[in-house]
Amino acid sequence: MLVAVVSSAATAVVPARRGAAPCATATSGVAVAAEAAWDIRRRSSASFSTLQQSSQAFRHRSVVAQSRRTLSSSSSSLRGIEMGVKRSLGARQTHKRLLSSSTRSQAADGELDELVATKQTGSSSGGIVLPAVGVACMGAILFGYHLGVVNGALEYIAKDLGFAADPILQGWVVSSTLAGATVGSFTGGSLADKIGCRRTFQLDAIPLLIGTLLSANAAGFQAMVIGRILVGFGIGVSSGIVPLYISEVSPTEIRGALGSVNQLSICVGILLALLAGLPLVSNPAWWRSMFAIATIPTVLLFLGMVYSPESPRWLYKQGRIAEAETSARRLWGTAKLESALADLKESNSDAGASEDAGWGDLFSRRYRKVVGVGMSLFLFQQFAGINAVVYFSTNVFRSAGIASDVAASALVGAANVIGTAVASSLMDKQGRKKLLITSFAGMAASMLLLSLALSWPSLEAYSGTLAVLGTVSYVLAFSLGAGPVPGLLLPEIFASRIRAKAVALSLGVHWISNFMIGLMFLNVVKRFGVNRVYLGFSAVCALAVLYISNNVVETKGRSLEEIERELSPAV
Repeated sequence: MLVAVVSSAATAVVPARRGAAPCATATSGVAVAAEAAWDIRRRSSASFSTLQQSSQAFRHRSVVAQSRRTLSSSSSSLRGIEMGVKRSLGARQTHKRLLSSSTRSQAADGELDELVATKQTGSSSGGIVLPAVGVACMGAILFGYHLGVVNGALEYIAKDLGFAADPILQGWVVSSTLAGATVGSFTGGSLADKIGCRRTFQLDAIPLLIGTLLSANAAGFQAMVIGRILVGFGIGVSSGIVPLYISEVSPTEIRGALGSVNQLSICVGILLALLAGLPLVSNPAWWRSMFAIATIPTVLLFLGMVYSPESPRWLYKQGRIAEAETSARRLWGTAKLESALADLKESNSDAGASEDAGWGDLFSRRYRKVVGVGMSLFLFQQFAGINAVVYFSTNVFRSAGIASDVAASALVGAANVIGTAVASSLMDKQGRKKLLITSFAGMAASMLLLSLALSWPSLEAYSGTLAVLGTVSYVLAFSLGAGPVPGLLLPEIFASRIRAKAVALSLGVHWISNFMIGLMFLNVVKRFGVNRVYLGFSAVCALAVLYISNNVVETKGRSLEEIERELSPAV
């Protein structure tokens, strides 16, 4: 206020000075008065200048003090961040990052805001996506466990329930699971479209639990088959919902790694089933406990989904914008919230994008090519011979002098787990398409080696060793790409409107192909010989390389919305 008054006074005096210059005949009193006025103006201007300098100095000291307080607060927060990051990333990497951040924070006043923004981003980016993916993978573990649990226990089940002399009934115990899985895979897509993945998981736990308890307490063949059909239905649903949920809740930069955890969990489930069967040799009735063990991950799946967030993409498509924002914030943190919601808004801006597609829409001109790619990938996966290699692995290892079935299965399972773990680390670095091509090429070479080892007389002396080498290398190659990538890639390439049903259709093709191969494989081997069948599998793998090179797009490092805009130009 004082500055304004002084400035006004000085301004008011200026006209008096300008008016005095031409009045040479003015009285001396007026001249004296004018000189006095001019002296007042000069002193007022000096006071005003001094006051401005004082004000600027005061403001500068305030800004400096505030900057120091902010910098001190930022440094304190950074020390807190350092303690948390050290626990998760390791002290060495943390030291480098914090040293760089500390240097930038002290460089200039203009970078102070950037430092604060960086601190806020780091503190808010830690969502709960990893626990949510871990809960969903309980479904994948159950998938692998229920597929593997019967292999070692079937002989004991048949003796205990009285159908050891009937191979057809034994075959039904195995194939009934595949039949239930085929129905479940188609049902899961419709359920996910209507009620979301989270509630579908919870409903899926019901047949999994009931089927497991029926199998564990079966008193006869009928109860066992009914239990296996219910379990098959449950794993059929989870086989499509697990990769769908993971792809929709995972951040773009780690979606490949998290997506491959699905296949890794299946491998872990198979290994757990193998380990659970070890006491069978000394306790033939242990097979009931083997089934009962599966209730643990089933209950964890149901309870875990109570606290896990729903897919933000599904919520947004349903028009539940506020819930989608809350779910996105819980999963990804506030740092990525704005960009994620912008992508969701743009992907749902197309007319009809929020409407669920019918089954007939999957074969419309807009979607039929990408749906064809999804079904073809699973056809190639199944007809590449993975089930045949696993089925004959015991005989192959026996020919090499490994008489223990458990040791043979453990070696194949370990190769599968190791390969899948390596694929998980490479998925977001090398890309899905490159891993698929490398995988099928390696499988083709391994199948060719197996065929030659079993047919060429000149290699007869080394046939056992070469067969083991071919089997292990085939399983490793399969687990690097052909195993984990299709389940990850399909939810990425399908538009949000058709995603659930298209994944369900592709998984249905997977289960039908699996069932057909199991039904026809032994007859084909008996007619043509295993070496020729392996040679045919090698040719299928070579065709897969050509097909993938020309039809599959790379999705590494791209959001689901970006991929959808490329593959569905109308969006």
